[in-house]
Amino acid sequence: MESEATQTAKGVLWINGELGDFQTAQVSLEDRGFQFGDGIYEVARVYQGVPFMFAEHIARLFRSAAGIELAIPISGDKFSSIARELLNRFPSNGAEIYIQITRGIAPRNLLWAEDLQPTIIIGVRPLRFVPPALRETGCSAITLPDERWARCDLKTICLLPNALAKKRAARAGVFDALMIRDNLLTEGTASNVFLFLNQTLVTPAADNRILHGVTRGVVLKLARERGYRVVEREVKREELYEAQEVFLTSTSLELMPVVKINEHTVGTGAPGDAQRELLSAFRCFVREHTTQRDLELS
Repeated sequence: MESEATQTAKGVLWINGELGDFQTAQVSLEDRGFQFGDGIYEVARVYQGVPFMFAEHIARLFRSAAGIELAIPISGDKFSSIARELLNRFPSNGAEIYIQITRGIAPRNLLWAEDLQPTIIIGVRPLRFVPPALRETGCSAITLPDERWARCDLKTICLLPNALAKKRAARAGVFDALMIRDNLLTEGTASNVFLFLNQTLVTPAADNRILHGVTRGVVLKLARERGYRVVEREVKREELYEAQEVFLTSTSLELMPVVKINEHTVGTGAPGDAQRELLSAFRCFVREHTTQRDLELS
Protein backbone atom coordinates (compact mmCIF):
# COMPACT_ATOMS: atom_id res chain seq x y z
CA MET A 1 0.00 0.00 0.00
CA GLU A 2 1.33 3.43 -0.92
CA SER A 3 2.08 5.90 1.85
CA GLU A 4 0.01 9.05 2.26
CA ALA A 5 3.00 11.10 1.11
CA THR A 6 3.32 9.02 -2.07
CA GLN A 7 -0.39 9.38 -2.80
CA THR A 8 -0.22 13.14 -2.27
CA ALA A 9 2.77 13.37 -4.60
CA LYS A 10 0.52 12.04 -7.36
CA GLY A 11 -2.06 14.76 -6.77
CA VAL A 12 -4.66 16.13 -4.38
CA LEU A 13 -8.43 16.39 -4.87
CA TRP A 14 -11.50 18.22 -3.66
CA ILE A 15 -14.69 16.19 -4.26
CA ASN A 16 -17.97 17.82 -3.23
CA GLY A 17 -16.30 19.46 -0.26
CA GLU A 18 -14.08 16.57 0.83
CA LEU A 19 -10.30 16.45 0.37
CA GLY A 20 -8.69 13.32 -1.07
CA ASP A 21 -6.20 12.06 -3.63
CA PHE A 22 -6.31 10.61 -7.13
CA GLN A 23 -5.42 7.07 -6.01
CA THR A 24 -8.12 6.47 -3.39
CA ALA A 25 -10.96 8.78 -4.50
CA GLN A 26 -14.21 7.07 -5.45
CA VAL A 27 -17.34 7.95 -7.40
CA SER A 28 -20.67 6.15 -7.54
CA LEU A 29 -21.29 3.57 -10.26
CA GLU A 30 -24.53 5.45 -10.88
CA ASP A 31 -22.88 8.80 -11.44
CA ARG A 32 -24.08 10.07 -14.82
CA GLY A 33 -20.53 10.94 -15.75
CA PHE A 34 -19.59 7.28 -15.38
CA GLN A 35 -22.78 5.99 -17.06
CA PHE A 36 -23.24 8.47 -19.90
CA GLY A 37 -20.23 10.78 -20.07
CA ASP A 38 -22.69 13.44 -18.87
CA GLY A 39 -20.35 16.16 -17.71
CA ILE A 40 -17.79 18.84 -18.50
CA TYR A 41 -14.19 19.52 -17.59
CA GLU A 42 -11.34 22.02 -17.71
CA VAL A 43 -7.56 21.82 -17.40
CA ALA A 44 -5.49 24.86 -16.38
CA ARG A 45 -1.70 24.84 -16.35
CA VAL A 46 0.32 25.98 -13.34
CA TYR A 47 3.60 27.84 -13.89
CA GLN A 48 5.86 28.46 -10.90
CA GLY A 49 2.99 27.69 -8.56
CA VAL A 50 0.54 30.08 -10.25
CA PRO A 51 -2.33 29.06 -12.58
CA PHE A 52 -2.24 30.56 -16.07
CA MET A 53 -5.40 32.20 -17.48
CA PHE A 54 -7.48 30.63 -14.71
CA ALA A 55 -10.37 33.07 -15.09
CA GLU A 56 -10.61 32.23 -18.80
CA HIS A 57 -10.76 28.51 -18.05
CA ILE A 58 -13.50 29.03 -15.47
CA ALA A 59 -15.48 31.22 -17.86
CA ARG A 60 -15.32 28.45 -20.47
CA LEU A 61 -16.37 25.91 -17.84
CA PHE A 62 -19.54 27.90 -17.19
CA ARG A 63 -20.19 28.23 -20.94
CA SER A 64 -19.84 24.47 -21.37
CA ALA A 65 -22.19 23.91 -18.43
CA ALA A 66 -24.82 26.18 -19.95
CA GLY A 67 -24.45 24.33 -23.24
CA ILE A 68 -25.43 20.99 -21.65
CA GLU A 69 -28.06 22.56 -19.34
CA LEU A 70 -26.05 21.88 -16.19
CA ALA A 71 -26.28 24.36 -13.32
CA ILE A 72 -23.02 24.78 -11.39
CA PRO A 73 -23.90 25.37 -7.72
CA ILE A 74 -20.67 27.15 -6.76
CA SER A 75 -19.24 30.45 -7.94
CA GLY A 76 -16.13 31.24 -9.88
CA ASP A 77 -14.61 32.73 -6.73
CA LYS A 78 -15.19 29.44 -4.93
CA PHE A 79 -13.28 27.59 -7.65
CA SER A 80 -10.47 30.07 -7.10
CA SER A 81 -10.33 29.55 -3.34
CA ILE A 82 -10.39 25.75 -3.69
CA ALA A 83 -7.60 25.91 -6.25
CA ARG A 84 -5.52 28.00 -3.83
CA GLU A 85 -6.02 25.47 -1.06
CA LEU A 86 -5.05 22.54 -3.27
CA LEU A 87 -1.97 24.32 -4.61
CA ASN A 88 -0.86 24.98 -1.04
CA ARG A 89 -1.10 21.24 -0.41
CA PHE A 90 0.68 20.36 -3.65
CA PRO A 91 3.53 22.83 -4.22
CA SER A 92 5.02 22.26 -7.66
CA ASN A 93 6.56 24.22 -10.50
CA GLY A 94 4.93 21.91 -13.04
CA ALA A 95 1.31 21.05 -12.30
CA GLU A 96 -2.17 21.20 -13.76
CA ILE A 97 -5.55 21.94 -12.23
CA TYR A 98 -8.20 19.47 -13.38
CA ILE A 99 -11.88 20.32 -12.90
CA GLN A 100 -14.70 17.93 -13.73
CA ILE A 101 -18.41 18.39 -13.10
CA THR A 102 -20.98 15.70 -13.83
CA ARG A 103 -24.75 15.95 -13.59
CA GLY A 104 -24.71 13.77 -10.49
CA ILE A 105 -25.90 10.41 -9.19
CA ALA A 106 -29.17 8.79 -10.28
CA PRO A 107 -30.52 5.41 -11.42
CA ARG A 108 -29.55 4.77 -15.02
CA ASN A 109 -32.00 6.63 -17.25
CA LEU A 110 -31.38 8.97 -20.16
CA LEU A 111 -34.00 11.34 -18.73
CA TRP A 112 -32.57 13.06 -15.66
CA ALA A 113 -34.41 14.52 -12.69
CA GLU A 114 -34.26 18.27 -12.25
CA ASP A 115 -33.11 18.08 -8.61
CA LEU A 116 -29.83 16.21 -9.14
CA GLN A 117 -26.80 17.46 -7.24
CA PRO A 118 -23.73 17.72 -9.51
CA THR A 119 -20.55 15.85 -8.67
CA ILE A 120 -17.76 18.44 -8.56
CA ILE A 121 -14.14 17.34 -8.67
CA ILE A 122 -11.21 19.76 -8.52
CA GLY A 123 -7.72 18.33 -8.50
CA VAL A 124 -4.08 19.35 -8.75
CA ARG A 125 -1.62 16.83 -10.17
CA PRO A 126 1.79 16.73 -11.87
CA LEU A 127 1.93 18.09 -15.39
CA ARG A 128 2.68 15.62 -18.18
CA PHE A 129 5.60 17.42 -19.82
CA VAL A 130 6.21 17.27 -23.56
CA PRO A 131 9.75 16.00 -24.26
CA PRO A 132 11.85 19.07 -25.20
CA ALA A 133 13.48 17.13 -28.04
CA LEU A 134 10.09 16.61 -29.69
CA ARG A 135 9.42 20.34 -29.71
CA GLU A 136 12.88 20.99 -31.13
CA THR A 137 12.50 18.55 -34.01
CA GLY A 138 8.75 18.83 -34.51
CA CYS A 139 6.15 16.08 -34.53
CA SER A 140 4.38 14.02 -37.19
CA ALA A 141 0.64 13.59 -37.64
CA ILE A 142 -1.91 11.79 -39.76
CA THR A 143 -5.32 12.96 -40.93
CA LEU A 144 -8.43 11.07 -39.81
CA PRO A 145 -12.18 11.59 -40.20
CA ASP A 146 -13.66 13.73 -37.43
CA GLU A 147 -16.18 11.39 -35.81
CA ARG A 148 -17.08 13.63 -32.87
CA TRP A 149 -20.49 15.16 -32.17
CA ALA A 150 -21.75 18.52 -33.43
CA ARG A 151 -20.91 20.61 -30.31
CA CYS A 152 -17.13 20.42 -30.09
CA ASP A 153 -17.15 23.97 -28.70
CA LEU A 154 -18.35 22.47 -25.40
CA LYS A 155 -15.59 20.86 -23.32
CA THR A 156 -17.42 17.68 -22.33
CA ILE A 157 -16.05 14.45 -20.92
CA CYS A 158 -17.39 12.50 -23.93
CA LEU A 159 -13.95 11.92 -25.46
CA LEU A 160 -14.14 8.45 -26.99
CA PRO A 161 -13.71 9.67 -30.62
CA ASN A 162 -10.68 11.71 -29.50
CA ALA A 163 -9.21 8.71 -27.71
CA LEU A 164 -9.72 6.45 -30.73
CA ALA A 165 -8.07 9.00 -33.02
CA LYS A 166 -5.11 9.37 -30.65
CA LYS A 167 -4.69 5.59 -30.46
CA ARG A 168 -4.83 5.26 -34.25
CA ALA A 169 -2.18 7.95 -34.52
CA ALA A 170 0.03 6.09 -32.05
CA ARG A 171 -0.41 2.86 -33.99
CA ALA A 172 0.70 4.74 -37.10
CA GLY A 173 3.83 5.82 -35.26
CA VAL A 174 2.97 9.52 -35.12
CA PHE A 175 2.26 12.04 -32.38
CA ASP A 176 -1.28 13.10 -33.21
CA ALA A 177 -4.21 13.02 -35.61
CA LEU A 178 -5.59 16.07 -37.43
CA MET A 179 -9.33 15.63 -37.79
CA ILE A 180 -11.17 16.30 -41.04
CA ARG A 181 -14.92 16.87 -41.43
CA ASP A 182 -16.47 17.41 -44.87
CA ASN A 183 -12.94 17.94 -46.26
CA LEU A 184 -12.34 20.72 -43.72
CA LEU A 185 -9.73 20.73 -40.97
CA THR A 186 -11.20 20.98 -37.48
CA GLU A 187 -8.53 20.31 -34.81
CA GLY A 188 -6.16 17.81 -33.26
CA THR A 189 -7.24 15.20 -30.75
CA ALA A 190 -6.70 17.70 -27.91
CA SER A 191 -5.42 20.83 -29.61
CA ASN A 192 -6.17 23.62 -32.04
CA VAL A 193 -4.30 23.80 -35.35
CA PHE A 194 -2.57 26.76 -37.02
CA LEU A 195 -1.10 27.03 -40.52
CA PHE A 196 1.37 29.59 -41.82
CA LEU A 197 0.25 29.84 -45.43
CA ASN A 198 1.45 32.45 -47.94
CA GLN A 199 2.58 34.89 -45.23
CA THR A 200 -0.73 34.52 -43.38
CA LEU A 201 -1.45 32.79 -40.08
CA VAL A 202 -4.59 30.74 -40.65
CA THR A 203 -6.67 28.72 -38.18
CA PRO A 204 -10.16 27.20 -38.31
CA ALA A 205 -12.83 29.65 -37.20
CA ALA A 206 -14.19 29.40 -33.66
CA ASP A 207 -17.56 27.80 -34.34
CA ASN A 208 -19.27 24.66 -33.02
CA ARG A 209 -16.78 22.39 -34.81
CA ILE A 210 -13.80 23.25 -32.58
CA LEU A 211 -13.03 23.97 -28.96
CA HIS A 212 -12.28 27.65 -28.45
CA GLY A 213 -8.88 27.04 -26.89
CA VAL A 214 -7.47 29.38 -24.27
CA THR A 215 -3.95 29.00 -25.70
CA ARG A 216 -5.40 29.51 -29.20
CA GLY A 217 -6.80 32.86 -28.08
CA VAL A 218 -3.48 33.98 -26.62
CA VAL A 219 -1.60 33.01 -29.79
CA LEU A 220 -4.06 34.94 -31.96
CA LYS A 221 -3.60 38.01 -29.77
CA LEU A 222 0.20 37.76 -29.81
CA ALA A 223 0.33 37.20 -33.58
CA ARG A 224 -1.79 40.28 -34.28
CA GLU A 225 0.32 42.37 -31.91
CA ARG A 226 3.42 41.31 -33.83
CA GLY A 227 2.03 42.33 -37.17
CA TYR A 228 1.08 38.94 -38.57
CA ARG A 229 -1.81 38.82 -40.97
CA VAL A 230 -4.25 36.54 -39.14
CA VAL A 231 -7.32 34.87 -40.66
CA GLU A 232 -9.87 32.64 -38.91
CA ARG A 233 -11.77 30.69 -41.57
CA GLU A 234 -12.59 27.28 -42.95
CA VAL A 235 -9.39 25.41 -43.83
CA LYS A 236 -9.48 22.79 -46.57
CA ARG A 237 -7.67 19.49 -46.06
CA GLU A 238 -5.34 20.09 -49.00
CA GLU A 239 -4.13 23.37 -47.47
CA LEU A 240 -2.27 21.32 -44.88
CA TYR A 241 0.02 20.24 -47.72
CA GLU A 242 0.42 23.78 -49.06
CA ALA A 243 1.35 25.39 -45.74
CA GLN A 244 4.89 26.51 -44.99
CA GLU A 245 4.32 25.77 -41.29
CA VAL A 246 1.77 23.87 -39.20
CA PHE A 247 1.60 23.85 -35.42
CA LEU A 248 -0.69 22.75 -32.60
CA THR A 249 -1.72 24.77 -29.55
CA SER A 250 -3.11 23.64 -26.21
CA THR A 251 -2.70 24.16 -22.47
CA SER A 252 -0.25 21.27 -22.14
CA LEU A 253 1.52 21.57 -25.51
CA GLU A 254 1.83 25.36 -25.63
CA LEU A 255 2.93 25.50 -29.32
CA MET A 256 4.00 22.24 -30.96
CA PRO A 257 5.36 22.28 -34.54
CA VAL A 258 4.11 19.64 -37.00
CA VAL A 259 6.75 18.80 -39.61
CA LYS A 260 5.15 15.84 -41.36
CA ILE A 261 1.50 15.07 -42.19
CA ASN A 262 0.78 11.63 -43.59
CA GLU A 263 3.64 11.19 -46.09
CA HIS A 264 4.01 14.93 -46.76
CA THR A 265 6.85 17.02 -45.34
CA VAL A 266 5.67 20.40 -44.06
CA GLY A 267 7.85 23.28 -45.25
CA THR A 268 11.51 22.48 -44.72
CA GLY A 269 10.74 19.55 -42.43
CA ALA A 270 11.81 21.53 -39.37
CA PRO A 271 10.03 23.96 -37.00
CA GLY A 272 9.50 27.27 -38.76
CA ASP A 273 10.29 30.87 -37.88
CA ALA A 274 6.69 31.87 -37.18
CA GLN A 275 6.17 29.06 -34.69
CA ARG A 276 9.47 29.79 -32.96
CA GLU A 277 8.72 33.51 -32.68
CA LEU A 278 5.21 32.93 -31.38
CA LEU A 279 6.40 30.30 -28.87
CA SER A 280 8.94 32.78 -27.54
CA ALA A 281 6.27 35.47 -27.33
CA PHE A 282 3.89 33.05 -25.63
CA ARG A 283 6.42 32.18 -22.94
CA CYS A 284 7.08 35.86 -22.30
CA PHE A 285 3.32 36.35 -21.98
CA VAL A 286 3.17 33.49 -19.48
CA ARG A 287 5.92 35.02 -17.35
CA GLU A 288 4.15 38.38 -17.38
CA HIS A 289 0.77 36.94 -16.44
CA THR A 290 1.50 34.23 -13.89
CA THR A 291 0.96 36.41 -10.87
CA GLN A 292 -1.38 35.85 -7.97
CA ARG A 293 -3.95 37.97 -9.79
CA ASP A 294 -4.45 35.09 -12.23
CA LEU A 295 -6.21 33.20 -9.44
CA GLU A 296 -8.58 36.11 -8.89
CA LEU A 297 -11.84 36.00 -10.82
CA SER A 298 -13.23 39.36 -9.73
